[in-house]
Amino acid sequence: MTTEPSTTPARPRGPMVELDPSGRVNPKEPDRARRQFLNYAFFRLDPAFRRLPREERLALHREYVETLERWAARDDLILRTYTLEGLRADCDFMLWRIAHDVRCFNEMQRDLNATRLAGWLTPAYSFLSLQKRSQYVNRIEGSGHGVELLPGQGTYLFVYPFVKTRAWYALSPHARQGMMDEHIHVSAPFKGVRLNTSYSYGIDDQEFVVAFDSDYPQEFVDLVGRLRFTEASLYTQRDTPMFTCLRTTPDGIFQP
Repeated sequence: MTTEPSTTPARPRGPMVELDPSGRVNPKEPDRARRQFLNYAFFRLDPAFRRLPREERLALHREYVETLERWAARDDLILRTYTLEGLRADCDFMLWRIAHDVRCFNEMQRDLNATRLAGWLTPAYSFLSLQKRSQYVNRIEGSGHGVELLPGQGTYLFVYPFVKTRAWYALSPHARQGMMDEHIHVSAPFKGVRLNTSYSYGIDDQEFVVAFDSDYPQEFVDLVGRLRFTEASLYTQRDTPMFTCLRTTPDGIFQP
């Protein structure tokens, strides 16, 4: 008896589990592939700003917005703007900035700090991270291979810093992979929520920044509630503060 050769294209082969994440057994060359840096910058407007004459408020707002729009038009930066007015008490708006060169964030912030409105703003939070391919989803390609982010497609962005316990890193690779497989399986039905996890090891206080892009906040609430019952949740050390951000144009970040 003979069998017909399969016409199904062969899938690329690679290890199903990253068995040596520390590189102690087989030292790995540094991955210097070009990747995107991400910055989530939250600002609070001084309440005393509201007592300024309306014309002055409009002029300060316009100058700030023009600076944002000038940066949004550049080829070396992706900018998304969000308002948090009425959604959180300690900040009023957020700038989501993405660039291959972290110096773009520095230069842009200097331009914003030179505006007159900057004197009425306080940086409330700022999270810096780097785009990287997850070892739990794609175990074949390198960390930076083909990783590009097109952000802010949804009406809402839910953002929080995330830290795992040290006990998580002491688990065997197979144990961690099994928990993440459960995590991915539980998340799969929630098609209206798009996840972006970026990495902050060594460049900021958190280990990850997690951002969920969606048009359906009710779906996101149900997703997070369901993930609380997964085994991996036991290894969460910190996942606050949490921010609900409403996408807007630069001139809509706050009402002058």
